[in-house]
Amino acid sequence: MLNRRTLLKVAASAPVLCGNSALAAPPGPNLQQRLCLFTDHLDDSGYTFDEVARMIKQLGISGPDLTVRSGGLVAPEKVSEDLPRAVKACRDQGLTVPMISTNLRSATDNAAETLRLAGKLGIHYYKLGYYEYEDASRWPERLEAVRRELKPLLKLGEEAGMTAGIHNHSGATVGGAMWDSWELLQPLDPKWVGVYFDPSHATIEGGNHGWKLGFHRVSPRLKMVALKDFIWEKSGGQWRTRWVPLGEGMVRWPEFLQLLARVPFPGPVSLHIEYDPGGANKADRFEKSFLAADRDLTFIRGQLKAAGLAG
Repeated sequence: MLNRRTLLKVAASAPVLCGNSALAAPPGPNLQQRLCLFTDHLDDSGYTFDEVARMIKQLGISGPDLTVRSGGLVAPEKVSEDLPRAVKACRDQGLTVPMISTNLRSATDNAAETLRLAGKLGIHYYKLGYYEYEDASRWPERLEAVRRELKPLLKLGEEAGMTAGIHNHSGATVGGAMWDSWELLQPLDPKWVGVYFDPSHATIEGGNHGWKLGFHRVSPRLKMVALKDFIWEKSGGQWRTRWVPLGEGMVRWPEFLQLLARVPFPGPVSLHIEYDPGGANKADRFEKSFLAADRDLTFIRGQLKAAGLAG
């Protein structure tokens, strides 16, 4: 597990936000106060809610971007029992839960229960699931079909005080091109749904300059931001993406954050550890996961300060 010297060093250098301060903070330039940790890389390691909360406390950030989906820290079929437990574990450590990441795509299954309960627990943002393209040539029909699915779900979110974010995931997903998410969102209430912007996936699809044009297009609907980094590498005769620590990949962080500084948005900034932090056993993985997050947070805090986004 983490040694005492490491924990004390981190705790001293990164003060923890307590209570509901992250949620209460108005949209402003200090994005450091809205940093949270996506828990996806912790889902399969058998950690308790208390263990995850203690790790996040030592990182000095607002709380988790909590996975509430199949295979996540909170399983959808156990949301009524486990989501309050997860939130309590965080609050016991002086943290908030700024957002949840879900696979919700329509007002079916447990959508109403999940959103209603999350809203009651003081969570205000959720990531939507993904909508796939089967035939790219029929994109107008696909966007209209997605709108029909979304509208009842967004109504549930409105009733719960929950704002949805569509993630610009690369590949054959609605939103990956970014112009399509703009088209999709036009008739939908901007208070309750917007863009969950990811500069890494935007760079994968947008290359040298397209990511920037895409950001400008969707920025009026910006709600949340995801942070990760990648490289292209050739494997098996094909070019593929590989996730790497922040600053070791192809995302142009200074350029992106200079753009972000001009766009006020209300929601969380979620750090994603998409690369494998390693670890031979549960305790070893816990420490390596902490160190990976601490390394990436050190990098992004420096970048935020340089961009005037750290207060």
